[in-house]
Amino acid sequence: MTYIKESELILNPDGSIYHLKLLPEQIADTIIVVGDQGRVAQVSGYFSRIDHKVQNREFLTHTGVYNGRRITAMSTGIGTDNIDIVINELDALANIDLVKRQAKDRHTGLRIVRLGTSGAVQPDIPVDTFVASAYGLGFDGLLNFYRIDENILEQKLSDAFMAHTSWDPKLPYPYIVAASASLLQSLAGDLVSGITATANGFYGPQGRELRIPLAFPELNARIADFRSGGLRITNFEMETSALYALGKVLGHECLTICAIIANRVRKEYSEDYKQTIDRLIRQTLDRLTA
Repeated sequence: MTYIKESELILNPDGSIYHLKLLPEQIADTIIVVGDQGRVAQVSGYFSRIDHKVQNREFLTHTGVYNGRRITAMSTGIGTDNIDIVINELDALANIDLVKRQAKDRHTGLRIVRLGTSGAVQPDIPVDTFVASAYGLGFDGLLNFYRIDENILEQKLSDAFMAHTSWDPKLPYPYIVAASASLLQSLAGDLVSGITATANGFYGPQGRELRIPLAFPELNARIADFRSGGLRITNFEMETSALYALGKVLGHECLTICAIIANRVRKEYSEDYKQTIDRLIRQTLDRLTA
């Protein structure tokens, strides 16, 4: 089996994985990821016990027990670049022998559920709604750096999107990946769902203009108008496309559910989104352990 060099799989002096600073026994097979470090304690506050608390940089991990099931809550920080770190290192903890520096003979699939905040791009999705990402549409370009089995991509859907929006070749080549069908059904079968657009920034890439003019001021309207096979783009956020793509390539089940805290069309913002997030956390924990 291939030996993974020290420069490629970086470990800390205690043998933990470099960025997450975790050992394999410190994660569960079911993992809730959130962007905000403060939200980790909001999740683990419902655990009956917490067995591990580890923090390094923006990556905070609590692993414990809820409803008799072992669960990890972890913060990722913001953006697909951080998701690249988190998913690769979680997979390494599950599927690489860190001592031998070789892939394990037996694959371990993780269930990774992202709970986030998001802005709706459709006027009929009110703030404080839960939206499940049936598909992740990536504007970030991350996946293009990996050689993958292109069967994981929804290429026809992506082609239709690029044609509809007259996608400019100066922008990163977009890709679309589906969520885990089993997680979508078990955790979000009764929720609003659609295509989640993952932007590679919060301001310009999501059509926000402060002091720098937008290069493509009409893009958000074209995104909102897109329809294909009964699907539409429901919301903007900054992590889902990378989560779905890398998760699927590595053999993990992934799903994003976001609380809509802003409606970009109606210019509305949630009056108390923290309470909405708390409801989403409790509902997801219950459904994950049912």
